Amino acid sequence: MTKLFVMAAPILPGQTERWQRFLNTLNGEKSNEYKASREKLEVRERVFFQHTPQGDMVIVTFEGNDPESALTRFAQGRDAFTQWFLDEVKAIHGLDLTSPPRELMPELYADTGEVHASTY
Repeated sequence: MTKLFVMAAPILPGQTERWQRFLNTLNGEKSNEYKASREKLEVRERVFFQHTPQGDMVIVTFEGNDPESALTRFAQGRDAFTQWFLDEVKAIHGLDLTSPPRELMPELYADTGEVHASTY
């Protein structure tokens, strides 16, 4: 069964352009490494940008059999791509994914269940 893990991460003041460059790199020159990393973790990752009156924010989703443990395994990686990714996240969001504070992890409060296609 596929599970969903969602996390919101505010962008630090003045770091939105750096975040945009980071995503351009992930979708460009590091695209193969990015996709290979997520395939190895057996997750699909989606990244959304949200502008709010309180500042810019990123919403990240991981889908897979065990997305929370995938995030933990990723943060323990020692390869060049992982280290670069972790450094960028720390600079842009102020988050150290190698030891994220438990209170920053999301909690599910509502779930309407699976949606089944209806036939009209």
